[in-house]
Amino acid sequence: MKKYFVLDTNVLLHSAESLFSFKDNHVVLPLQVIEELDRFKKEPDEKGRNARAVARILDNLRAKGPLYEGVETESGGSVQVLTDFELTLHPGLDRSVTDNQIIGAAHYVRDHIARSKKGKRSSEVIFVSKDLNARIKADALGILAEDYETNKVNFDELYRGWDNLEVEETELSKFEETGFLKVDPDRYQANEYLILSTGKEEMLGRFDVQAGGIVALKEGYSAPWGIQALNHQQNFALECLLNKKFQLVSLVGQAGTGKTLLALAAGLQRTIDDLSYKRILVSRPIMPLGKDIGYLPGSKEEKLTHWMQPIFDNLNFIFDNFISDGLPSEHLELLLRNEKISLEALTYIRGRSIANQWLMIDEAQNLTPHEIKTIISRAGEGTKVIITGDPYQIDNPYLDPSSNGLTYLVERFKGQEIFGTVMLSKSERSKLASLAVELL
Repeated sequence: MKKYFVLDTNVLLHSAESLFSFKDNHVVLPLQVIEELDRFKKEPDEKGRNARAVARILDNLRAKGPLYEGVETESGGSVQVLTDFELTLHPGLDRSVTDNQIIGAAHYVRDHIARSKKGKRSSEVIFVSKDLNARIKADALGILAEDYETNKVNFDELYRGWDNLEVEETELSKFEETGFLKVDPDRYQANEYLILSTGKEEMLGRFDVQAGGIVALKEGYSAPWGIQALNHQQNFALECLLNKKFQLVSLVGQAGTGKTLLALAAGLQRTIDDLSYKRILVSRPIMPLGKDIGYLPGSKEEKLTHWMQPIFDNLNFIFDNFISDGLPSEHLELLLRNEKISLEALTYIRGRSIANQWLMIDEAQNLTPHEIKTIISRAGEGTKVIITGDPYQIDNPYLDPSSNGLTYLVERFKGQEIFGTVMLSKSERSKLASLAVELL
């Protein structure tokens, strides 16, 4: 039995392809949704691009027949723009609120369209929205409501990139001597890190697909620009970052675990010392209560300074501890002036081809899976991409720990030989910061 899916505007703004994600079922768009899309079409961000993409898709479908009657799709379903319906709302809902009108349209589809000739309900009607409150209101009115879950992962089972392995003392001694331990190749993901332990002693290694076993860490024990790993996970992160074979690295962890600091320190070593990359290109989503950098005065560089202050704080910390002469701000200004460190808003990355650079995307938990794809696909020859973020600190109202681009990236790329990921769990910023993460 085919179902009717009534889509909220935020679903289409999240993914234009959502129109075709419901297979052979009926997709219904209330006219209010088209009105809301029209208000977003001039925005320069991902929402604006999706609004324009939906408009193009609907225009192509319109050529096949009238949208108000429903147009069949290639998957055997249909897309209909609902225009002529009687809006009946519960007295507790404000009729002037567009979200409530869209819920009212779902109510109309359930009571009038999804019925047989005898007047009995013949099909299931589901209201799909990324808005939690909208789903709650729909459910309260007796309408089935769901989140748009395409590209969602189970965050509770998210691959963390490392594991513990209990070994015998003889095995650990052999591993220490040879730097290699043969294991079942089907047991681990490519580049999964291991803490080999006898209960008394521990060593660190990484599963190497080509070697067919665990190899001892080498680069992971270095201290780029004076930044020393303070726990096993940070050692894994440094090995990921400094290992030349990895073209894509993700660091996942809560505040204070060292994601940004380690990525910048490793970037400075590989760019300034080793000359492996032309520059460090740093970007992060602009999420200040939904405003863009255009709302601030000054040039693009002056505007970006406000959003990049956490990056500057980490760089100043590195310079203050590693360089003895001059002020940290002087060294930062020199690197910025020589374009060894470059800042860019994500808005301007789309369409570029970024070659031979250390491309670092911070706060990636605020990005959608499609935005993550757009960014990584910008990487040209010789570029290394580092994605960092904390799925527990999401500012995007339509994302959660299971649907954001960072966790989606980890799930989709795990097992790839050019990819490394580490979930960091211990805060090393300060005792106060650690307690704040634990208690608050």
